[in-house]
Amino acid sequence: MADGILLLLPVALAAILLVLRAWLRRRHRPAVIDGSNVMYWKTGTPSLEPVAEVLAALRAAGYEAGVIFDANAGYLLGGRYMHGDALQRQPGLRGARVTVVPKGTPADPYLLDFAQKSGAAIVSNDRFRDRIDGFPALQTPGRRIRGGYRDGSLWLDLPPGPGRPPPGRRSAGPR
Repeated sequence: MADGILLLLPVALAAILLVLRAWLRRRHRPAVIDGSNVMYWKTGTPSLEPVAEVLAALRAAGYEAGVIFDANAGYLLGGRYMHGDALQRQPGLRGARVTVVPKGTPADPYLLDFAQKSGAAIVSNDRFRDRIDGFPALQTPGRRIRGGYRDGSLWLDLPPGPGRPPPGRRSAGPR
């Protein structure tokens, strides 16, 4: 009987760890924010405020999100070139993974390639029509999350998941 208990203990511990690991993976799905698209969502002029709000909403919805910007984002936001580290220090983006693609490199292929390889959802209103054919996995439902502002409130068309409603119009905020 003692041998059975000794065998049962590691098996039970392994089962608990596997369940915990699956739960954590479900709660922290990867997402990447198209920062150069999202920064225009709130007022039509470049601002980090909508990017920070989207980042917070994704975190609250169980996503682990990062941001990818075009090389000209710093010029649009602050009148000078900014690396990812400089943008990462801005209010609302602290602690987030922020990438600025190299000068002369279009961000869309970088963003699409990253999302395809990592399994991340893309938060953007860009339909990527000129490039999406090369990334068939990104054409599946839930891989692209659209959003914007209505009456001053952020909305995101999030796919169903833990703590979110079933298919239909879903939101991370009032619509």
